[in-house]
Amino acid sequence: MFLDLVGFGIVIPLLPLYAQRFGAGAVAVAWLLAVYSLMQFLFAPAWGRLSDRIGRRPVLLVGLFGSAAGYLAFGVAGSLPVLFAARALSGVAGANVGVAQAYIADVTRPEERARGMGMIGAAFGLGFIVGPAIGGVLSRWGFAAPFLFAAALTFANATLAVFRLPESLPPERRSARPGSFGLAERARALFGSATPGRLRALYLAGFLFTLAFAGMEGTFSLWADARWHATRHGVAFLFVFLGVVSAIAQGGVVGRLVRRIGERRVALLGVGGLAAGLALAALAPSWPVLFAALGLIALGQGIASPTVSSLISHQGGPGEQGRVLGIYQSLSALGRAAGPVAGGVALAHVGLAAPFLSASAVMVAAGVVLAAIAGGLR
Repeated sequence: MFLDLVGFGIVIPLLPLYAQRFGAGAVAVAWLLAVYSLMQFLFAPAWGRLSDRIGRRPVLLVGLFGSAAGYLAFGVAGSLPVLFAARALSGVAGANVGVAQAYIADVTRPEERARGMGMIGAAFGLGFIVGPAIGGVLSRWGFAAPFLFAAALTFANATLAVFRLPESLPPERRSARPGSFGLAERARALFGSATPGRLRALYLAGFLFTLAFAGMEGTFSLWADARWHATRHGVAFLFVFLGVVSAIAQGGVVGRLVRRIGERRVALLGVGGLAAGLALAALAPSWPVLFAALGLIALGQGIASPTVSSLISHQGGPGEQGRVLGIYQSLSALGRAAGPVAGGVALAHVGLAAPFLSASAVMVAAGVVLAAIAGGLR
């Protein structure tokens, strides 16, 4: 997952600037970011359910090889429609984050679940440390170079996984349910009486959390350019800073916090920190205040994301982790699709601070939902 996220981290800071070379404005860039998440919304539950039936390993391998193909298409793209097609392919392949989380759930005890989810999150954070740094250096040789390197790295990672990645779900623990998971079945899983109200509330809180963070993240490069006159190398450095703090939080802080105060309080603490950090970033008068705000955002995200995932995983049995976490990743993908679009519209038509202030308000709503059900959680 770390190597996979290095490739992802190489691409994300440069993608909006790369798209602008093909005539994309702020809203078009937001849609380019959103199509990735839209594909994840459509495919994440199906990948999760399929992994419950055939195992985690083959689904993860398909995703890795598919991601390599998507990055290669980015590198050789000659037009904006090709970028959209490549982004869609990457979204389909990258819709297996829930499968990786289910893998962690397979091999961890319940009391260690949040720490395990934190290690996945740390892989994301480390990917955003190493990836943007590599992308910033390689961009000196042209915009295509980072994407081609990401393709080669991801292909090598997939090849390594073929030989080194073991299966986590033995045949006797696999589900015998059908593997399809269309929109109708997904709606029944979300709103049907068979789904506990507590799980539906956790899904809602996770969706709002992702919606808010994606609204900020999707417009961050354009905002940093317009508000702080940051170059593409400067934008890459800011992403590195976010990644460092997030990796420290998820790899070394969240497990200790959960042992001391419990998962529900850690989730609330992270969401509250994110809301405060987003508002502070919108109003920051200087670089030191901005860095303090970004640190608070990264810290809040680093402790909230794995604990929410862990709380959701506790609601499913051994043969249901792929399904439960796949639905969550689907809703998160919907939030990642809608967030950049809403943030892009707010940036273009309301003002520079609008994406951050609106994201802060949505994060407060996520905290209210978590607080309302906190008494019944671990």
